Amino acid sequence: MEGASFGAGRAGAALDPVSFARRPQTLLRVVSWVFSIAVFGPIVNEGYVNSDSGPELRCVFNGNTGACRFGVALGLGAFLACAAFLLLDVRFQQISSVRDRRRAVLLDLGFSGLWSFLWFVGFCFLTNQWQRTAPGPGTKQAGDAARAAIAFSFFSIFSWVALTVKALQRFRLGTDMSLFATEQLGTGAGQAYPGYPVGSGVEGTETYQSPPFTETLDTSPKGYQVPAY
Repeated sequence: MEGASFGAGRAGAALDPVSFARRPQTLLRVVSWVFSIAVFGPIVNEGYVNSDSGPELRCVFNGNTGACRFGVALGLGAFLACAAFLLLDVRFQQISSVRDRRRAVLLDLGFSGLWSFLWFVGFCFLTNQWQRTAPGPGTKQAGDAARAAIAFSFFSIFSWVALTVKALQRFRLGTDMSLFATEQLGTGAGQAYPGYPVGSGVEGTETYQSPPFTETLDTSPKGYQVPAY
């Protein structure tokens, strides 16, 4: 378990690079980061081809400039977001405020959910425009780039949905106050609180170091004589 305080352990704990790199959330961010490059990179490099009627460039997706711009903006936004959230994950352990950790997890959850939806819209949009594209020399030349952008848009849907699920799990873990209290107090599940020492039931002569009263009583006060009968 990553910790009870919204996916973080005790604040200020040292970061283990090996365990951090092996976390599913870190791997998903790296995969999503690579997918984003595979989307906007081909569009920027080969997404614009020469028009048959003139020297001007047109978008390979049915000549729709909006399709190319949307694909580039979507991929570039995902690229920057993955880098930013990776940096936030590195610094997350050092955030001492539970409220700030909650805001960070909610930001991750909201952005991941939004980008999952946008990737779905982008995949449908690019696929529709590519199906309407008329064959030609420019289309044949940039066909691999267009198909790569469409394919990795489809893959990005699943990677960002997985990131949304992980963020939701972190949020639910942070709102579980019983787990939060257990983690913050540092008591294990099977660790019992120390009880009172149990004796043998027989008190020895060394039980008390001194009598409860330090003053000694004088059994024969001065000025008083016991009458003799």
